[in-house]
Amino acid sequence: MPRPRSLTHDQLVAAALAVIDREGLAGLSMRAVAKELGVSTMGLYRYVDDRDELERLVVESVLGAVDTTPPPADAPWQERVATMVRRLRDAVGARPGVIPLTVTHRHRSPGVLRWSETVLGILDDAGFAGARRVVALRALLGYLIGALQLEHLGPLSGAGTATLAALPSADFPHLADTAHHAHEVGADEEFHGGLDILLRGLAEARG
Repeated sequence: MPRPRSLTHDQLVAAALAVIDREGLAGLSMRAVAKELGVSTMGLYRYVDDRDELERLVVESVLGAVDTTPPPADAPWQERVATMVRRLRDAVGARPGVIPLTVTHRHRSPGVLRWSETVLGILDDAGFAGARRVVALRALLGYLIGALQLEHLGPLSGAGTATLAALPSADFPHLADTAHHAHEVGADEEFHGGLDILLRGLAEARG
């Protein structure tokens, strides 16, 4: 009998990402990844215990590439935080299919843990302490996750905006008018504009 193929984690991740890119997250399964690799489903279990472990490998492949080096300490804290948020956005945004997985597995991702540690250090330097530091980090993560989902799953350039713009202005005057202007806003302008508003709010919340 031929010897079983030896597979690396990089090969497993590449196969899983290929499945996600082609079929979406709903298509990710041990069977689909095994087929992508040309091995039996049971053979795949030699390398990962289950789909949950496979998902964690995929998430860490994406998030582990994030640069978690602290930005220059002489820059304003808002600028330093914005740099960290942009780094994470760029990494996850390059693989939008894995966005839901990053939410599920972020607590076990060394990449996210290192990113969070760097951001918390910046917030600490800026005077955030205790509960306020907790809320500040959660606000940044909440904004980032929500913004990524909106950007890739419900972009302003999508059909949803056109539907809202067509609403009768007599019933939805603000919503219809806002949707008309939404076509003028690019993805980067939307993201950075929202982040700027959040950081301004955090600055005021320091007390």
